[in-house]
Amino acid sequence: MGEQDSNRPLTYKAAGVDIEAGDALVEGIKPLAASTRRPGVMQNLGGFAAAFDLKAAGFKDPVVLSGTDGVGTKLIIAEKTGDHTTIGIDLVAMCVNDLVVHGAAPMFFLDYFATGHLDVQTARTVIAGIAEGCRQAGCALVGGETAEMPDMYAPGTYDLAGFAVGAVERGEMLPRTDLAAGDTVIGIASSGFHSNGYSLVRKIVDRSGLGYHSPAPFDPATTIGQALLTPTRIYINTCMAAMKTGGVKAFCHITGGGLTENIPRVLTDDIAVHIDLSRFELPAMFRWAAKIAELPADEMLKTFNCGIGMVVVAGPGDAGAVLAAIREAGDRAEIIGELRPRGDGEAVTYDIPAGWPC
Repeated sequence: MGEQDSNRPLTYKAAGVDIEAGDALVEGIKPLAASTRRPGVMQNLGGFAAAFDLKAAGFKDPVVLSGTDGVGTKLIIAEKTGDHTTIGIDLVAMCVNDLVVHGAAPMFFLDYFATGHLDVQTARTVIAGIAEGCRQAGCALVGGETAEMPDMYAPGTYDLAGFAVGAVERGEMLPRTDLAAGDTVIGIASSGFHSNGYSLVRKIVDRSGLGYHSPAPFDPATTIGQALLTPTRIYINTCMAAMKTGGVKAFCHITGGGLTENIPRVLTDDIAVHIDLSRFELPAMFRWAAKIAELPADEMLKTFNCGIGMVVVAGPGDAGAVLAAIREAGDRAEIIGELRPRGDGEAVTYDIPAGWPC
């Protein structure tokens, strides 16, 4: 038998890579990519590279920004529940929310989907989510790469990465240079854990003794898996609406590292931020996680977004207009603090209510 096998042609398909499946996926996702088309896109999906005309997109003197990210171990929950419908939205959100922090509107997006064996239906479902995220963000899905790598990934698993490019007019880049003590800090609500902290979140679920298909203790109307797969909020439209008021000095996307580690990234060394945690309600899923994990306040604040997915800094005279624009765009937001002189203190300080976070 071994001798007969050795005399047979050893094809790429026999080695575990199905080119026909890849071709079928490309054909299947072309309508998804077409649904994200926007001014500036110069060609359809399928070429070796994508071209984008910034002048056709309306820019006069643009600065181009780029960002890349993934969704971390949230993928494991999608795999365990068999629900791959929204993980692509997460991928887009994690990339484009980083662009808008600098005032940039996302122009186009590319994805990387890697797996051991290509399941066309699963891949198409994931990419349908990416297309939905692109539509929400107003950017075009112009291409990507599907890699089938036998022996690299366990059966039924895959990995994702995304790459976004945006642009902003040269004089409108954020953060501004006039951040000052007394500026107002606004928090825009998150939709949940977003796509950070899931290595800890999964251990919390294990400790709770529940499964991903169990009713969520913090929301019996859904399962734990469904709640944890709630897609990351895409803030592009809201942030662009806020910028139109002229009052935004800075944005900060709250990702891994939470409020404590992310906000200093947009501050100068002489400025600190003070946040009053009583100004917004800690969502129930965060309270549940804190209770199960026995997490103190400082650990929560440097691990999770704690219900605030994007922070906005505005001058005190502009805060009302910025807040109104955010709410009119459809997001929940509250004034949560202010900038202060830093001195020798911490970059982020808090008023913490008794009993917080549980």
